[in-house]
Amino acid sequence: MSPMARARRWIGDHLILGLGLLVLVYTFVPIAVVVLMSFNDSSKSRNVYKFQSFTFSNWLHPFKPSGMGDSVLLSIEIALAATIIATILGTLAAFALVRHRFAGRKAANLIIFLPMASPEIVMGSSLLALFVSSGFGGRLGFITILIAHVMFCLSFVIVTVKARLGGLDDNLEQAAMDLYANEFETFRRITFPLVLPGIIAAALLSFSLSFDDFIITNLNAGQSVTFPMFVYGSAQRGVPMEVNVIGTAMFVIAISIVVGGEIFRRRGQKALAA
Repeated sequence: MSPMARARRWIGDHLILGLGLLVLVYTFVPIAVVVLMSFNDSSKSRNVYKFQSFTFSNWLHPFKPSGMGDSVLLSIEIALAATIIATILGTLAAFALVRHRFAGRKAANLIIFLPMASPEIVMGSSLLALFVSSGFGGRLGFITILIAHVMFCLSFVIVTVKARLGGLDDNLEQAAMDLYANEFETFRRITFPLVLPGIIAAALLSFSLSFDDFIITNLNAGQSVTFPMFVYGSAQRGVPMEVNVIGTAMFVIAISIVVGGEIFRRRGQKALAA
């Protein structure tokens, strides 16, 4: 084989791997910058995104900027509440759409994608108009933000859980019933454990979407200030480095949950195989 042919073959064998690595690098470079800046001492310069010197001060006092602690706490409270509500409602809706036949099922499947396809400014302004016309115009805050977040998280939960349900093998449930398990026992021992990874993935996605949403939240927040709104307001004066600490901490927590879930899943598979 000629050197040219060997080179073409080597490129063909490694092209997809190389492109995948480039995509990963492109994706993680901004995260790496956030992690690096969380250790940056910017007190000596007005250019907050120029690395000055290494310091642990930002991590020791992550809520030093006035108002940031309250905004982070509010974002976490809203994200947790929206995740719980959207995950429960979305999971029930996904089961209904996959396991049952009813009038309007195809239309419901189409409508589910509308919040995902609609620009956030459209959904945010529509919800604001709804709240104002319903008498909530002067009471915008936690409740209106929560309702808005549940609205757009529902679609993501339904689609994620539907994908998991669609990939299940019906023979497993039928085998359980052949072994004299009733419907509740089949759901508890077979269906729910198999769907659980999809439900967890949907919940994590909902939490992330809710925690970092800005456009819809900004239109329906009133006087409340979430963490993304605090970052936007701070950007007018110079973003404090403690913001990068919160971003890094959230990233580490998310990665830990994903890795921990994967380890737990593999241990479960090994236990079943043994």
